[in-house]
Amino acid sequence: MEQSTPWEFSDDRGRLAVAGDRPLRIVTYIQAGATLWDHGIRPVGLFGSQHDGAAPDPAKGGELPLAEIPYLGSGGALHPDTLLEARPDLVVAVTYDGEQVYGLEPKTALELEAHVPVATVAVGPGRSLAEVRERFAALAGSLGQGEPLVRARELDAAEDTLRQATGGAVRPRVLALSPAGPERVHLARPSSWPDLRALTEHGVGLLQPAAGAGVNWSTVGWADTAAMDPDIVLMDVRTNAARPEQLRSDAHWRAIEARSRLLPWNPEAPCSRRAHTRFFTLVADTVREAAGDA
Repeated sequence: MEQSTPWEFSDDRGRLAVAGDRPLRIVTYIQAGATLWDHGIRPVGLFGSQHDGAAPDPAKGGELPLAEIPYLGSGGALHPDTLLEARPDLVVAVTYDGEQVYGLEPKTALELEAHVPVATVAVGPGRSLAEVRERFAALAGSLGQGEPLVRARELDAAEDTLRQATGGAVRPRVLALSPAGPERVHLARPSSWPDLRALTEHGVGLLQPAAGAGVNWSTVGWADTAAMDPDIVLMDVRTNAARPEQLRSDAHWRAIEARSRLLPWNPEAPCSRRAHTRFFTLVADTVREAAGDA
């Protein structure tokens, strides 16, 4: 009798996730689920992080049919039994530090791994955007799925378009941020975010916050932000970030909004060729428009 080969995947915490057969029922952190969806894999359940609430964040959900996939909870309120009730063969999440399963309390992750394999993909500062994308592609491939070949050609074309848009004499000033409210804002440090580093590598003029506390963000007031004089603002669209209409009581924000082009930015976007093609194309179009108006 022919024996099946056990499924294995070496994750980015250096751990080997093993199952008797290729996993079919997969519960994921929502960003990971959105990425796997772009590879043709439908999760059976989703969970969020400590920054999320009782409902899934549409920004993190990408193209996922969120109304059709159970959302199991988020952060400290998420119990391992709730995840196990979805009867997963595998749990997929991300890690920022190469150690912790993001979105799960350490105790929850430990209890979960006693019952079901857990695989993580590193999305933090130590990885390039291409490396993150290829690690998800490798995981999806081990699960028998992948993005169509045409997606690679589309991404190559989008990267070429972005390099052409940033290669002119005028280089618009681009600032990535996450509004905390009308009094303060978190400015992204481009070196800490794989997608922002990729933009820089393709010639986008990303502004650097002043040195100081905070590895990923520099938290300042809107006056300091307006003084950076951005032409384009990449604005966090996750539900935990403040919306533009919540900021208009501040004159400095109103000045930014009046002179800058605002683009949606999702620091936890799906890590697929499809998603990155859309992102690079949007930035390229906006850089070209801003340069033309200069």
